Amino acid sequence: MGIVVVEICDGNMITVIDLESILEGEFPEVAVLMSDCLSFCGMCAVRPYAIVNNKRIYGKTPEEALEKIRQAIRDELAQYDI
Repeated sequence: MGIVVVEICDGNMITVIDLESILEGEFPEVAVLMSDCLSFCGMCAVRPYAIVNNKRIYGKTPEEALEKIRQAIRDELAQYDI
């Protein structure tokens, strides 16, 4: 398990991208967890998002959300000097 946890809802628009393979491939310190529901009702239908160490990260498109998620991961890892 990684020191950065990225949670993704199965019903989210961001699932058009294989985030698990991308993020875990780029960042060995990351664990991507898929859930049936993250209890942010309605958000999945409105915009692509993920939760990075308990912080919601979202974008207008899946690609924009991915870039913001990558930055959030870098910010988290910077705290550990990795």
